Amino acid sequence: MTRKRRRLLFVVIGMSMLAIATGLVLYSLRSGIVFFYSPSDLMAQPAAMGRDVRLGGLVENGSVVKDGDGVTTRFRVTDLKKSLPVAYKGVLPDLFREGQGVVVEGSLQPDGSFRASEVLAKHDEKYMPPEVAKALKASGEWRPEGQQGQGQQGQGQGQGQQQPSASP
Repeated sequence: MTRKRRRLLFVVIGMSMLAIATGLVLYSLRSGIVFFYSPSDLMAQPAAMGRDVRLGGLVENGSVVKDGDGVTTRFRVTDLKKSLPVAYKGVLPDLFREGQGVVVEGSLQPDGSFRASEVLAKHDEKYMPPEVAKALKASGEWRPEGQQGQGQQGQGQGQGQQQPSASP
């Protein structure tokens, strides 16, 4: 076998191994991918039925109800255009409340409700999950109070005002 053929054989074998490795990685990641939807998106795309997805929006005011078992909570998530009923069995985060941003992971049920396996609440009054903020901006219902607060905090810091420091 000549040098040229041997080199070509090594390149072909190397590319084949790389293609197989890439295929295996993509196949293993396929089950770990969870798509994000707003209530309007999820209602428009029923293909997500039974598949794990993330639903984001605001917890609708007056919608939070605890079931008699003390473990199941029912509420509605809205993007201010459409809302979707959600059932969650478990302990809710401390910051979960009506009117606040939330991302729930779970699946759309045949009856049109959403069964959540995980509930993520925003972690302070100024934070909005990026996916929720993007969906609200796209729907034209963005409330920038939280963003304005962040901008106002940061404005005075770089303009000659000194921050208190703990120096010995």
